[in-house]
Amino acid sequence: MDSPGDVNILQNDELALTPEEMRRLEHMKMHEKHKGHEAMHTEMVFILVITVIVAQVALVEWKKRHQKSYQLATLFGMWIIPLGMCLKNQWWRFIFLWLIFSCITGLIVRKAVEKPIQGSTPRLVYKWFYLIYKLSYGLGIIGYIIMVLTFFGLNVVFDAKPQAWMDVAMLFLFYGLYYGVLAQDVAEISSDKMASHIGYYTANGMPTRHLEAGVCAVCGNRLLVQENEEGVLENTYKLSCDHVFHEFCIRGWCIVGKKQTCPYCKEKVDLKKMFCNPWEKPHVLYGQLLDWLRWLVAWQPVIFGIVQGINYALGLE
Repeated sequence: MDSPGDVNILQNDELALTPEEMRRLEHMKMHEKHKGHEAMHTEMVFILVITVIVAQVALVEWKKRHQKSYQLATLFGMWIIPLGMCLKNQWWRFIFLWLIFSCITGLIVRKAVEKPIQGSTPRLVYKWFYLIYKLSYGLGIIGYIIMVLTFFGLNVVFDAKPQAWMDVAMLFLFYGLYYGVLAQDVAEISSDKMASHIGYYTANGMPTRHLEAGVCAVCGNRLLVQENEEGVLENTYKLSCDHVFHEFCIRGWCIVGKKQTCPYCKEKVDLKKMFCNPWEKPHVLYGQLLDWLRWLVAWQPVIFGIVQGINYALGLE
């Protein structure tokens, strides 16, 4: 058995090691601790694979059969799980930004679900979520650019370590993807609530109120510009179903809320006509590419928690 003096010497030696040497030492200690446990590790890997497969099948079936409850559960997991992890690790920057986003979004959603809905609410909701969408898109692009520049070794010009640049790139990518997906899901729920309260959309697909001429079919406010005129602040769009919209309203409906149907009659929206600029087309695709993050943030920690619970119950380490 080591004496207290020997223990102090070992601790002092460890303090003198570089971070790379410390990681190597921890790896050696972990390898020595689990030496001879190959059969146990094989069993743990088998449990992990089976649990992931079963969980993935269950999630797909849940989404297929009960999409509303799946959507709400995923949204709740995405909202709460990262906060819990950051509180545990004391990552205050994320907690501060999360609180600001949650407070403002909570107020916006509250206005979206209230009855009767105010005439200015739809535009306010779309403006907020469209702003978050553009910010998240910009953060993702910045993170990707920094990552590419690091691969090309541009960090050497600024005498910076590549790991520092990659950390910054991953931070931008995470914030852009996380808040982009979170805001998009909340925007979709808010757009459904607003449309049902306004009366232009119901669960059975039949409008409950007649749409007057010269009225936007999303927000219900008057159109100040004709469809063939050039507006000062925004233009007017007319779909193939002959329903007209404020430019900002229909863009928010299609891009932010991922709605590719007319909010009044549910006819398919002609996105090629609406987004004729090639630089805007990737924005629609961008919303679909973020879907994988929901599983990564909301369900992967839950699945790994189930795996650890099974290993603990079976006495596996």
